[in-house]
Amino acid sequence: MPASASATDTDTDTDARLTLDYLLRRMRSKQDFPALSASISRVQALSESDSESLHTLCDEILQDVALTQKLLRVVNTAHYRRAGTDPIRTVSRAVSLIGVAGVRNLALSLVLLDHMHDQVHALQLKEAFLHTVMAGTLASELGATPGEAEEAFVGTLFRRLGWLLVAFYLPEDAEQMRGLMRAPPPAPSEAQAAQQVLGVRLDELADAIGAQWSLPEALRACMRAPQGALPVHSLTGTPERLHWLASLAEAATDAMLHTPPPELGDALLRLQRSHARALDLAPQALQDAAGRARKRLSELTAALNLTVPASSPAERLLDTYYVDAPDAVGTTAGDTAGTASSAGLDIDLAEPGFTDLGAGELGAPALSPTEILTSGIQDITNTLVEAFSLQSVLHMVLETLYRGLDARRVVFCLRDARTGELQGRMGLGEGAELLKAAFHVPLSVSPGAPPDLFTAVSLKNADTLIADARLPAVARLLPRWFTTHIDAQTFLLLPLVLKRAGQPDRVIGLIYADKAAAGSLQPDERTLSLLRTLRNQAIMAFKQSA
Repeated sequence: MPASASATDTDTDTDARLTLDYLLRRMRSKQDFPALSASISRVQALSESDSESLHTLCDEILQDVALTQKLLRVVNTAHYRRAGTDPIRTVSRAVSLIGVAGVRNLALSLVLLDHMHDQVHALQLKEAFLHTVMAGTLASELGATPGEAEEAFVGTLFRRLGWLLVAFYLPEDAEQMRGLMRAPPPAPSEAQAAQQVLGVRLDELADAIGAQWSLPEALRACMRAPQGALPVHSLTGTPERLHWLASLAEAATDAMLHTPPPELGDALLRLQRSHARALDLAPQALQDAAGRARKRLSELTAALNLTVPASSPAERLLDTYYVDAPDAVGTTAGDTAGTASSAGLDIDLAEPGFTDLGAGELGAPALSPTEILTSGIQDITNTLVEAFSLQSVLHMVLETLYRGLDARRVVFCLRDARTGELQGRMGLGEGAELLKAAFHVPLSVSPGAPPDLFTAVSLKNADTLIADARLPAVARLLPRWFTTHIDAQTFLLLPLVLKRAGQPDRVIGLIYADKAAAGSLQPDERTLSLLRTLRNQAIMAFKQSA
C-alpha cells in the first residue's frame, strides 16, 4: 500500500475517533443523555427477555407518566384499534392487543421524541425524528412476517440514531451536512456528507453509541449499513435480508423527502425493481408500503399534536401527497391542505416551536383520578367479555389503581395452595417487583394469639384505609415483615373474598396500595366506590377463569 494511502486511512481513523469522543462528551454533559440511554436500554432489554413477564414491561412504561399518556393516545389511532371497538385505556390492554414488540416499538419511538426538545433547533429535530420513524415504519411494512416486521422497525429506527444524535448534540455540524446535500448536482449523499463533515459514517456513530448502551449484537448488526453491492440472489432466510430491508427503507424515505412529488412514483419504482430479487418483493410492494407507512406516521403526529410547516420537506412524509403517481391527479397546494385536514393533521404554517409533550400537555387536559379509574374499569369490562388471560386482567386492575391513586406502590397477593397464606405475586411502582416477595399474610390464627392487621382485614373482608401507620393503635398491629421491608406511612387494603353457596367464604387475594407520606392517601366516597368495583372485577375474573 502506498505511504500516502496509509496516511489517509490513519487520518480518517483519527477523525472518526475524535468525532465519536467529542459526541460522547457532549451527550454526557447534557442531563438528559443518561435518562435517554437508560430508558432505551431497559425497554429494549425487557421486550427481548424470555424471563421477564408482560407486566414488567408495563411497569417500566408506567414509571413515566408522560410516556404512558402518549402511548395510550397513539394506540388509540386507527392503525392499532379494531373498527368498532372501544378506546384502549390501559397500557396492560395495549400490550395484550398489540403485543410486547408493538408496545416496545412505540415506546422506543416516543422515548426518542421525548429527548428531541431543543427549542433553538426545533424544526430540524422534528424533521429528523419524522425521517427516523418513517424509515422504521416503512421497513416494518415491508417485513414478510410479523416477527421480521418488528425487527426491521427497531433495526432501521436505530440505524438513524447517528443522525438524530448529531442533529441534537452537534447542530452546527448537522446544518453543514444539510448544506452540502442541498448543493446542485452532483451533491453528496448523506453518507458522503457525514464523512466530509464528521470524518465518520453515521451508522458507525450509531453502532458506537449502541455499544455504549449495551444494545444486543443482532440489533447493532442491523444498524450497520451493509457494504458492497446488493446481492442478485434471494436473501430469504438470511440475516442479511433484514439489513438490506433497512437500507431500502432508508433509501425510499430519502426519496420521499427530497424528490419532487411528480417524480416520486418513478423514484420508488426504480428502488422497487433494484431490490425486488434480493428481497423477494411483489410488484408495487414498495409503493403500497410507503402509502401505509405515511398513514401510520400521520396518525402518530396527529395523536401527539406534532406539526410541521407546509414548506418543510418533512411534510412530504405525511399523508398529504400521493405516493404512486401524484402527477396523475393534479394535486395542488389547495388540495394538499385539504388532504392534510382530512387526515386529522393540523399543519401549522407558522414556524413552530417543538411541542412539549409532557404530562397534561398532549392537546387534552390530564385525566382526573375518577376519570382514570372509570376508564380502567371500562377497559377491564371490555376484556372480560372476550377470551382473556387472568394475569392480564389482574395487571389491568393494578395499573388502573396505581394510576388512579397516583400510588407509590401497588401489590397483588394471591392465596398459595400449599401454605394457605397470601403471598405477593404482582407489583407496580417504586421497587414493587422486589418488595412483593416480602408479603406473607397468614389466613389462620393460633388460639389465643391476636391476628395482625393484614390477617384481620382479609378474614373479615373489610376494606381498610390506614391514614397514618405510625399511630400506636395501628403500629402494634403491623406484622414484622411489613415494618422491616415495607414500612409505608399510609396504605389501602382491599381483600378479595369468593362467596360460595352453602360453603364458607374463601379469601383468594388481597390488593395493597401505598404512598410515602402519612395522610396523602385520601380517596373520597366516589373513588372508594370505584376501587371496590375494580376489586370486584378481579374477583369476577377469577370466577370466569375457574
